[in-house]
Amino acid sequence: MKSRRLLIMVSIVLAMLVASMDATITNTTMPVIAEELGGYSLYAWSFAAYMIFSTVLTPVAGRISDLYGRKKIFAFGISFFLLGSVLCGLADTMLQLVLYRAVQGMGAGFMLPFPLIIAGDLFSVEKRGKIQAIFSAMWGLSAVLAPLLGSLFIEVASWRWIFLINIPVCIVALICLLGYKEEYEPRKASVDVWGSVLFAGGVSLVLAATTVERLPWMYASLGAGLLWLFWMVEKRHPSPIVPLPLLKLPKIKWMIINSFLACAALYGTSSYVPLFLQHLNYSVFVSGLSLLGISVGWMASSVPAGKWVLRYGYARLLLASNLTLLASGIMLLFLGPSTGFIYVTLALTVQGAGFGLLFTVTTIGAQQLVQASQSGISTSLQMFSRNTGTAIGVTIMGSLLLQSEFMLGIRSIFIYGTLASCLALATIWFLRDRSDTLSTSQATVK
Repeated sequence: MKSRRLLIMVSIVLAMLVASMDATITNTTMPVIAEELGGYSLYAWSFAAYMIFSTVLTPVAGRISDLYGRKKIFAFGISFFLLGSVLCGLADTMLQLVLYRAVQGMGAGFMLPFPLIIAGDLFSVEKRGKIQAIFSAMWGLSAVLAPLLGSLFIEVASWRWIFLINIPVCIVALICLLGYKEEYEPRKASVDVWGSVLFAGGVSLVLAATTVERLPWMYASLGAGLLWLFWMVEKRHPSPIVPLPLLKLPKIKWMIINSFLACAALYGTSSYVPLFLQHLNYSVFVSGLSLLGISVGWMASSVPAGKWVLRYGYARLLLASNLTLLASGIMLLFLGPSTGFIYVTLALTVQGAGFGLLFTVTTIGAQQLVQASQSGISTSLQMFSRNTGTAIGVTIMGSLLLQSEFMLGIRSIFIYGTLASCLALATIWFLRDRSDTLSTSQATVK
């Protein structure tokens, strides 16, 4: 049993590693790729295509896994990501690369929720903090390794190996998954096809509005219209892709809102702090190392979080996590020309502790406060809210940075982050509950 669980962990950790790395590995290499393939006008879409589809399909994958089982959908995601990686490695034009990155993003969308979902099926609440610490370490490792590996492949081989290296990793992940004996028994029902299409289309257009330079309001308006139609369809479908009663559970609803606001406030920090350090003449490698502070803080708080949930309940821990995030935002307000690497890394360590606690507690809540048949979609909605908040937050930060001189832009970014963290903190008021412990709050969804 232990060896089987170890193989499953290898599978989901490898899948998480390649999916997270491919979100950022092109950051340092895309100028070279665009120069070779041509088509600079599509430069931004090489990132957006992956981000949009990986974000949109996460809740869809979670819901389908509730209906048909985790193993099949996870294996499909790995296989589709593998296909997208092969196609990206063979691309001859920028248009092809953008389209193939979309395929890769679809595969990532069907992969990313399952480490948390499968861990929720296999491990007790007390152990999930340690398991999620491993997952967070993979995200931190990918943030540092991705740009370094990208640069290495450019120098010693070809940019195509950025994508082709995924082939053996995905094959190993699929082989390790073969021994997974699923403990969760899916409750089959008809798939909400129209709801899935409307949801994917609506959210894709809204996220695209944060990327395009021309007529973003048109994308946002069309997306909002499709999401309204999606809402109407969901109210009538016998097995909706997003069960609306799930969003009526107060704790689930406010955890989703809090995760969205917290990520919109500060999760995009990792995109701009290395740029700040490079502005102070630190190397790309050293500026990337500062992000390890996030991983250190994340693991320090997420490992004991499972036991803390049993002892203190959700509201107290979410209050602590949001206060910690606010403290990190205030620390980042003081970034300036005299700020050194150690101070920045310390601020990111505090931030990592806040996000580690927030993500672990909300993930446990998403799985424990609903029936087993809703665990997949509930966990995926948490991830969706975080990813959407991050995408919007990064866009806002980018626009603030470009509107003024660099150091003033950096300060504007963290003024925004601190104020948005205050708003996220305010939502904890709605999570207060006298019976806020795991043992007394086993809510169900019919």
